[in-house]
Amino acid sequence: MSDPKNDAGTSQPKAPAKDPKKKEEEDLSEEDLALKQQLELYVERVQDSDPGLQKVALESMRHEIRTSTSSMTSVPKPLKFLRPHYGTLKAFYETMPDSDLKKYLSDILSVLALTMSAEGERESLKYRLLGSEGDIGSWGHEYVRNLAGEISQEYVKRQSEEAPIEDLMELVQQIVSFHMKHNAEPEAVDLLMEVEDLDLLVEHVDKTNFKRTCLYLTSAARYLPGPDDMLVLDIAYTIYLKFEEFASALQIALSLDNMQHVRQVFTSCDILLKKMQFCYILARHGITFELDDEMVADDDDREALQDIINNTKLSESYLTLARDIEVMEPKSPEDIYKAHLLDGRASAGASVDSARQNLAATFVNAFVNAGFGQDKLMTAPADSSIGGSTGNWLFKNKEHGKTSAAASLGMILLWDVDSGLAQIDKYFHSNDNHVIAGALLGVGIVNCGVKNDCDPALALLSEYISKEDSSVRIGAIMGLGIAYAGAQNEQIRSSLTPILNDAKAPLDVIAFTAISLGLIYVGSCNEEVAQAIIFALMDRSESELGEPLTRFLPLALGLLYLGKQESVEATAEVSKTFNEKIRKYCDMTLLSCAYAGTGNVLKVQNLLGHCAQHLEKGETHQGPAVLGIAMVAMAEELGLDMSIRSLEHLLQYGEQNIRRAVPLALGLLCISNPKVNVMDTLSRLSHDSDSEVAMAAVISLGLIGAGTNNARIAGMLRNLSSYYYKDASLLFCVRIAQGLVHLGKGLLTLNPYHSDRFLLSPTALAGLVTMLHACLDMKAMVLGKYHYVLYFVVLAMQPRMLMTVDENLKPLSVPVRVGQAVDVVGQAGRPKTITGFQTHSTPVLLAAGDRAELATEKYIPLSPILEGHVILKENPEYREDS
Repeated sequence: MSDPKNDAGTSQPKAPAKDPKKKEEEDLSEEDLALKQQLELYVERVQDSDPGLQKVALESMRHEIRTSTSSMTSVPKPLKFLRPHYGTLKAFYETMPDSDLKKYLSDILSVLALTMSAEGERESLKYRLLGSEGDIGSWGHEYVRNLAGEISQEYVKRQSEEAPIEDLMELVQQIVSFHMKHNAEPEAVDLLMEVEDLDLLVEHVDKTNFKRTCLYLTSAARYLPGPDDMLVLDIAYTIYLKFEEFASALQIALSLDNMQHVRQVFTSCDILLKKMQFCYILARHGITFELDDEMVADDDDREALQDIINNTKLSESYLTLARDIEVMEPKSPEDIYKAHLLDGRASAGASVDSARQNLAATFVNAFVNAGFGQDKLMTAPADSSIGGSTGNWLFKNKEHGKTSAAASLGMILLWDVDSGLAQIDKYFHSNDNHVIAGALLGVGIVNCGVKNDCDPALALLSEYISKEDSSVRIGAIMGLGIAYAGAQNEQIRSSLTPILNDAKAPLDVIAFTAISLGLIYVGSCNEEVAQAIIFALMDRSESELGEPLTRFLPLALGLLYLGKQESVEATAEVSKTFNEKIRKYCDMTLLSCAYAGTGNVLKVQNLLGHCAQHLEKGETHQGPAVLGIAMVAMAEELGLDMSIRSLEHLLQYGEQNIRRAVPLALGLLCISNPKVNVMDTLSRLSHDSDSEVAMAAVISLGLIGAGTNNARIAGMLRNLSSYYYKDASLLFCVRIAQGLVHLGKGLLTLNPYHSDRFLLSPTALAGLVTMLHACLDMKAMVLGKYHYVLYFVVLAMQPRMLMTVDENLKPLSVPVRVGQAVDVVGQAGRPKTITGFQTHSTPVLLAAGDRAELATEKYIPLSPILEGHVILKENPEYREDS
């Protein structure tokens, strides 16, 4: 509704040139004229000396105002006709003795002030506070909304003068209860945020409106500055617990990263099935969480639930999905390259640098068949027609290429720990250190995201940490980092921290040790690990500080504070004392990690400021700053679109080192979500004259299409493969990107956000950021001998499925509608939450921005968001239509 103040102009209407009285009276209909004279009579009567007459006049005036309805755009008639008398009534009010009548008049003045008072006078509120205590709602919505606006201004003024606010708060109580009863929850929340008293909300919500209220709170939290965002989420958590909406409460607890709250959800709920659903949510979020007897009393139940959290059945569900969609057939790299679709040029390129081509094929094969347990290069049976045993492919790679080849077996057998360890075992007996290193890394990859009571990865890898050969050590260390990401395992910490400060250890071993510690303690703010990494950084010599590998140390430090905002400040102060070669790099990395996923606008501005400077060559800190913009802004859609535009500007005005990082930042912003505008930008950059920019753009095309099988990106990459057929390095990048686009044959996603983009999985983001930091220097890392850093993406790989299971956790096929998610925050009624849907039966794949809802009343889902594993229980009230 338009604000009546604007219609009304300021206090007195401007007089036209003619005699206004006559002109106005000619325009009025007879009814209006009668009403006008009637009201003028009341105004005179109100000023009468007889209190009886006054009372009758006020009653009548009040009745006229309350009963008048008008169109949405104009001021109600009584208010319009009373405008010229506002001044007289105000003056008379001042002369009245205190009495009920005076309060009565003050109520009416308060309503008149709605259209009459000058801007900023807050007269409506003034007379309301002087008036009777009556029900404010009866004067209508617009009046209440106007009051709420004036209260928030008055509150700010009184706070600055430290004046008492009790009378305001009483009025706030009334307004909030009015709004909550009339489906205006967002307005109630806004008012309470203005007066900084959200706790009031909890007593006013009821079971009809708590979901809408909480939806508004959680959505608003993304746009609030800290620590307000935490407070708002806390209130939503309290409301969900009050109405026993435990799964939603759990999601908020995870979003706050508050383990006490998570425990509380488990202890407050006593339905075992619901607890199973909580475990699926925890498993998808990828955190390590131990149940105890307070949370689940029965031992067998607790073991079953712990198994869900440990993801032990993930491989099984994933293969069920694959069988359902009929993609079990293993694919070879040739099936992905589709060289026959290109003209004759590409096939001529087959002779170029065959070891490099085989290495690319190794990665493509690993990405495409990830988690399927069978492929055509590594697990093919010995007597198959492909020729010879699996050993053959391994030895088609040179030296460090064998490391990635052996490790690719871990990727193919992803999440299937028992069968994975059995198949990798044979490589441990090899006498080639590179193969052993790959096997160790493979063990880590198989165990990624899957936890096990007997810790097979720790048992196997820990004895190799201190071997002579540095490649073996790196394999074991990186394997531990991937297998125990987020586990905060003390035993690993005590065996890895000494390496950091070991003067004899080579730089690459130290760098990978730091990253592994950063991953294992991601977002934990662990002091001891931070100390160890800081000392390792201080011990580096001048020449080592220039090495690309050294940059893993600041990144590892940043991972410890991933998303932890202010907690990083002490460490950031220490980093100012580092050698100037690495100081700024460290500063940018810490800042971007600490505010990753918070959407903090000020930090984005700060990082953009660093990117705007034109520095001489050799400055490296702008790369992480550009990635930082993407890390901070990926939190919500609006910031995401704005940062895509800012990155476009950086491309036009930035120096070369910035342009090299921009494609990677775009890749992170739209990961597994191929937006057309970003796709076009990257396609343009993939032909850039600077090969580093082109490589980054090609890899990013792979990232934005990761696991989507996007036909347009696949076509672009095929064309690039023929365009770059002579350039081995770029061709290698094109192949990697092709592998990513077909990740898990299109069943996996790399998006660290899940549960309707509400939760950010810290380990997934850490894996992606590590890989992207390595890609800032393609030549030294990915194209050098550390190509296995690409395996860090495994931390973010998750099936993008909706799998519905019954009460015994067996797959259950039900019809679901899958469509584009629609934002329904603050909309009236019960709007549709998805649009353009199709009905499928589960299990189904969900693309970026998709949402699913059950298409049957027969079952009730135990999770508010249909993603990942959802337990369905039968609806007792369901009746088959006869």
